[in-house]
Amino acid sequence: MEVLMNRRTLLAAIAAAPLLARPANAATTFVETRDGQQLFYRDIGTGKPVVFVHGWTLSSAIWRGQLDWLAGNGLRAVAYDRRGHGQSTKPPSGYGYDTLSDDLAAVLDRLDLRDVTLVGHSMGGGEVVRYLSRHGGRRIARVLLVAPTTPYALKTADNPEGLDRAIYDKLVAALEANRPAYLQAGMPAFLGANPDRETAAWAMAIAVQATLDAQVQCLRAFAETDFRPDLRAVTMPTRIVYGTADAPIIPVHARRTHEGIAGSRLETYEGAPHALFVTDRDRFNTELLEFAQS
Repeated sequence: MEVLMNRRTLLAAIAAAPLLARPANAATTFVETRDGQQLFYRDIGTGKPVVFVHGWTLSSAIWRGQLDWLAGNGLRAVAYDRRGHGQSTKPPSGYGYDTLSDDLAAVLDRLDLRDVTLVGHSMGGGEVVRYLSRHGGRRIARVLLVAPTTPYALKTADNPEGLDRAIYDKLVAALEANRPAYLQAGMPAFLGANPDRETAAWAMAIAVQATLDAQVQCLRAFAETDFRPDLRAVTMPTRIVYGTADAPIIPVHARRTHEGIAGSRLETYEGAPHALFVTDRDRFNTELLEFAQS
């Protein structure tokens, strides 16, 4: 019980801070993409850079538990809002992975980041591997994929471990019918079976900043994009982590992504949900720091 209370106290403390709080020594500004969109980003600290790509319907704010901590331990932490999410501009279209990975390239190029530890959560893992296949790995030293949706989430004749298109159609229909209810229903998978009220409210406040257009098109994109060829471009040291309390398809994705990236390392967080970097922050941060400094 004491461990549970300590965990809830930690989560509540994270959630209690203002959603868009600006850490000390942080730069918060915008990068312009090739097609004129403005991507909001947070940049704090000095040293080797760690760049975070957030998951579906989230924003850079979800990495709040990592940015200050890593900066305080001698690293530079950068996180940006995907187009259509957070404080970035919100076009009605442009949510395919080629465009999204070009947006990641725009951030890395604008800040001229090198020797990067690139962290992708959930659908953000697709942006990471598509970036590497389109732009190469000259800026990237190591990769961490957290609860990835790669390599291919859709069930097809040559991909029997994916999910039927009808399942994704139902998810889109539910999202379009009642977005708040859909997002709220996903909180147990995201934060665990019994998330505290403050943390769930914090995560919801982040999630609803994305537009419905972005949410629907991104859901379609990560469900339907085949990343199997892209995995060959991931040649640097790579770790893949997931929580055993995540949705059943995530361990399948993690295993298959591991099998598709030569020399990668697969790790589990026992009992952790989709947002394991929130619920198991201390372990995640410590292991990320060690990896980034390796």
